[in-house]
Amino acid sequence: MPHESIVLLGVNHKTTPLEVREKMALSDGYESPLAALGALDTINEYYLLSTCNRVEVLFTCTDPTLARLQILDLLFGSSIEKDQLERHVYQYQNNEAINHLFMVASSLDSMIVGESQILGQLKEAYRYASDLKTIGLVLNKLLHKSFTVAKRVRSETQIGANAVSISYAAIELARKIFGSLDDKKVLLVGAGEMAELAAEHLVGQGVSEVVVANRTLERAVKLARRFGGTAVSLGELVDQLAYVDIIVSSTGASSIILSKDDVKPVMKERRNKPLFFIDIAVPRDLDQNINDLENVYLYDIDDLNNVVEMNKAERDKEALKAERIVQEESLKFGQWLEKTELTPTIVELRSMADKICRNELEKSIGRIQGLTAAEQKSVEKMASAIVAKVLHHPLQYLKNGNNGTNQKTRIDIVRDLFNLEESRMDREDQ
Repeated sequence: MPHESIVLLGVNHKTTPLEVREKMALSDGYESPLAALGALDTINEYYLLSTCNRVEVLFTCTDPTLARLQILDLLFGSSIEKDQLERHVYQYQNNEAINHLFMVASSLDSMIVGESQILGQLKEAYRYASDLKTIGLVLNKLLHKSFTVAKRVRSETQIGANAVSISYAAIELARKIFGSLDDKKVLLVGAGEMAELAAEHLVGQGVSEVVVANRTLERAVKLARRFGGTAVSLGELVDQLAYVDIIVSSTGASSIILSKDDVKPVMKERRNKPLFFIDIAVPRDLDQNINDLENVYLYDIDDLNNVVEMNKAERDKEALKAERIVQEESLKFGQWLEKTELTPTIVELRSMADKICRNELEKSIGRIQGLTAAEQKSVEKMASAIVAKVLHHPLQYLKNGNNGTNQKTRIDIVRDLFNLEESRMDREDQ
């Protein structure tokens, strides 16, 4: 009986440059490539994942070498040189494939370890494969298990608790100052990429309003429209301080644009309500003495970097715990898989023995005259007991991995010894 393998082929941000990943990305969605894979007779179950940082194909097959060649040629042969594919594509089989999938689902293989986006991407890819019925018993169980592993990692570790990017560090600090951000107003000073990203995250955390101040009003209007906010000129900056709670500054100006003396009178107008400044400009936009004012908090790019570095160290500790969970769950799934691979052989072995027992009982009982119903039942019980004893050691041999042979070899030996292939073909012919 051919032995089926679980195989995972892929590229990611660690192994492959962006220009190659871009060509491999499934930009037109999953349906077309999944349908194309259905034409291959070398694979049984299959699933695709495509994100900005990775493209992976997970499948089951009996000939991984041939399946690899066909899949890579079918999906990427027209866009990537063969030598590039061979150089960049990684391949994992069975336990390694299972472990890799669980690492991906738990965000331990992500560019930012602990990010939560990847699990949603996995689930979306699963829905496509499920709807198109490209996955069966094994991959369905495996993918659902990956979701469970990710949930366990999230609940048993603090892998996602600490910000490891500048923009998330800013949010973490804002939460420490204000608690909830739901009713807070943000002022973006300048329209730099990092300030824009920080504002994006802040909006995602529920801030109520965004105001954009920029030298070029047109640019301010454009950015404000993106966040459903309002635009003001840079000359209105000090006036706006009375109405906002968080200021993200990133102008690229050559000198300080806001001093302590500008902010001090505003705090009286605000009745000392907290004001949080994030200065991510280099050189700095804001006077460091602003921090001396009561209920005013100023953090620059170095402060945020320090938060990120401390958080990375904490996240690395949590990642070790998460990896232990992944390894534990990989072993559990491997054990389940071994049982499913044993089951057909065990069922066939018992079926063959039961058939022989029934046939011989019919012949024997037919020759013996005058058996009572009770005596006939005793003979049948004795025959069943003999079959059970005869099968005891072959079944123990199949299930017990302590005899120095791997499971596939044990299955092959038992199938050959009891001629199960021929028995199976005889049943199919009937």
